[in-house]
Amino acid sequence: MNSFVYDIPTRVYFGPDQLDNLGKEVSAFGKKALLCYGGGSIKKSGLYDRVMAQLKAAGMEVFELSGIDPNPRVSSVNAGADICKKEKIDVLLAVGGGSVLDCTKYIGAAAYYDGDGWDILLDKVPVEQCLPIVTVLTLAATGSEMDSGGVISNPETKDKIGRMFPPMQPKVSFLDPTETYSVSKYQTACGSSDILSHLLEIYFVPEGGSMYMLDCFMEGMIKTVMKYAPIAMEQPDHYEARANLMWTSSWAINGFAGALQNCEWTCHPIEHELSAIYDITHGLGLAIVTPRWMKYVLDVTTAHRFYQYGVNVFGIDPSLPEMEVAEKSIEMTADFLFGNLGLASTLTEIGIDDSNFDIMAEKACGGGILQGYKPLNREDIRKILTMCL
Repeated sequence: MNSFVYDIPTRVYFGPDQLDNLGKEVSAFGKKALLCYGGGSIKKSGLYDRVMAQLKAAGMEVFELSGIDPNPRVSSVNAGADICKKEKIDVLLAVGGGSVLDCTKYIGAAAYYDGDGWDILLDKVPVEQCLPIVTVLTLAATGSEMDSGGVISNPETKDKIGRMFPPMQPKVSFLDPTETYSVSKYQTACGSSDILSHLLEIYFVPEGGSMYMLDCFMEGMIKTVMKYAPIAMEQPDHYEARANLMWTSSWAINGFAGALQNCEWTCHPIEHELSAIYDITHGLGLAIVTPRWMKYVLDVTTAHRFYQYGVNVFGIDPSLPEMEVAEKSIEMTADFLFGNLGLASTLTEIGIDDSNFDIMAEKACGGGILQGYKPLNREDIRKILTMCL
């Protein structure tokens, strides 16, 4: 078993009425704040007014960056960084879903860099500093409220890159499940698919990449998503369902469950190429890719892990042959994503053909080998994409 270091310095306020602590927490970092948000849904819900009331009561001077896209662009990173430099911002406040949070993290890092923020994504410059970040979450999906990573798109180059830098870890995060009541059925489904993918990416690892306790923890979270996502979709104001999804979202990707992981993620790099070119919802792309990846990597060397997954998550009869259980577990995963969540099951359904598969496969593996649960080269990835049509 490998050694590891686990350090999560994010303070979390979870539950209704916790926003009453926002002004106190934000003002602890200074007097000038940049409020970052998306298309304006926080104004319709009244969350914007409550946030502003907290900041004003704390004596904060507030600047704003709105219009952050669902697949956040580097242009927003640069625009935010420019505001930070010009106005000498002390603290960043991200209010929204994972896209807003991701973008805000890179704004905080780019505020200390004089060049194009895309250089940070290209790993051309080290991230040694970042403005303090406070988050108010409105969508359970990415887990960005409790990790140091983020994904940014560059429409000009048709690239979408994700990286993790410790200085970008949020200092404080506010998680109120009632703020997700207004999330649509479709976005709830896509967010739940994203959470599930984060868990599967760290569950399917080679021997020595996990431990029994972590397996039980991940299996429990996977079952939580499968239990509560359909409830939240049908009953948007079901607090128990929304709370379980929100807390699972955070713990799926905060480094705890994947502490021993000894391989790269696979489905995310493949999906990033889809949403980089076609700007589709991330969780939808993951839903389409994941069962095909599972089917592609299943063989006699990987069957036991799928067997464990099938028995412990879906309750498949353990007396059945290992390969039969493994195959059934993949079928049941697809049934959940496309049946229970109602997401499109093929790329063809959403208007995507194979015209860009070669370049997508090349970028997904970095021109070499994607060292995932099973190593994949460019041709392997192209075959998986073809299975998605």
